[in-house]
Amino acid sequence: MSTAVESVRQFKMPDVGEGLTEAEILKWYVQPGDTVTDGQVVCEVETAKAAVELPIPFDGVVRELFFTEGVTVDVGQVIISVAVTGSAPAGAEPDAEAAAVSEPEPERREVLVGYGPRTGAAKRRARKVALTPPTAAAPVAAPLAAAPPAPVAAAPVAAAPVAELARPLAKPPVRKLAKDLGIDLHTVTPTGPNGTITREDVHARTAAPAAAPAVAPAAPAVAPAEPVTVSDGDLRVPVRGVRKATAQAMVASAFTAPHVTEWVQVDVTRTMKLVRRLKETGELGAGVRVSPLLLVAKALLTAIHRHPEVNASWDEAGQEIVVKRRVNLGIAAATPRGLLVPNIKDAGAKSLAELGDALTSLIGTAREGKTSPADMQGGTVTITNVGVFGVDSGTPILNPGEAAILAFGQVRELPWVHKGRVVPRLVTTLALSFDHRMVDGELGSKVLADTAAILEQPKRLISWG
Repeated sequence: MSTAVESVRQFKMPDVGEGLTEAEILKWYVQPGDTVTDGQVVCEVETAKAAVELPIPFDGVVRELFFTEGVTVDVGQVIISVAVTGSAPAGAEPDAEAAAVSEPEPERREVLVGYGPRTGAAKRRARKVALTPPTAAAPVAAPLAAAPPAPVAAAPVAAAPVAELARPLAKPPVRKLAKDLGIDLHTVTPTGPNGTITREDVHARTAAPAAAPAVAPAAPAVAPAEPVTVSDGDLRVPVRGVRKATAQAMVASAFTAPHVTEWVQVDVTRTMKLVRRLKETGELGAGVRVSPLLLVAKALLTAIHRHPEVNASWDEAGQEIVVKRRVNLGIAAATPRGLLVPNIKDAGAKSLAELGDALTSLIGTAREGKTSPADMQGGTVTITNVGVFGVDSGTPILNPGEAAILAFGQVRELPWVHKGRVVPRLVTTLALSFDHRMVDGELGSKVLADTAAILEQPKRLISWG
């Protein structure tokens, strides 16, 4: 016969890869006492690349959550413990003390979707963590049965239960604003419809003292790291997550790759007519969002097919130009977390309908904050649509590792010479930045000119098959 033995297993923050050493816990989907099964998503975390859902790799009952929502956790730190039940040989006595000790995890760490395992230990600056005095009371972002220990502690510290607070009503951009300003939405007085908190409410809260919450929960053992500070009306916002990664990448690109930018104005009247026709007929398929960006993307992909040398990267170690076989088309997307550039894999092999479907899915996923790390990796060329902000064009900075990026400006009516007469036409401006180590003026000019020519005559040159 055998005897059931309970042990506690710990799940650590997975290796996020790509030199990233931390992730912020956005949301817990379980609480202590909940039963979990192998593969069940227990929380959502945000890295500098994307938001990712983490599945638990074993069955059991949640024993403890070690960090609250909104806390940034280093890779390798335990974030949740689960009581699992096994069996012992007949005659063996369950060891109560051993049962309470966590089982050691294997050396190889689990990794997030889209990354490989890290080789070697992560290196990073020591984080300064502000500890909240035990006597202070402060609201937490979400209720936990036990408050988390300080990340620097070697073992978890039990804490008093936390009272549950009703989740304030606010839209995602408002929640992001409050988070950046270090404001707890529980302390904000809502003035919007049905008790919704508005941006104005959050700004008003920055100038007013904090109101005590209806239920004062126990203080978390870890205060949110690197809070926004206010001094003489100035805000100091910590640079982290997506914003930090974007800043580092842009600096590296600007001071590594010699940028050249070329401009061209294009009569896109026929392109806009084609967009309207495709919308009305629905010939690209149900659910496909038809937009000028879709046809710009197809035009650029056609130009790249004619001039594949622009789809390249620079190998510094080998002192080689690597011409990519596939075009992974990146689309710069403004999201509540900052600028993301997910890419459509092998976009050059897709028909217009397939490209439209992929673009619709990519943009929708990015706006929902669900872009996976795999979708952020391996881009070879990028489009940034600055026209949606009413901007004519700009000088875009290359994504590191890519040879070209196209800026698509706003489409507006301008006087234009058409068939020998000056008439109003719909015109846009395209700007192509490229790495002059790989792309010379001739190649860059040909790619930009071909893209413009296709947009001027889209029916003749674009096949949506």
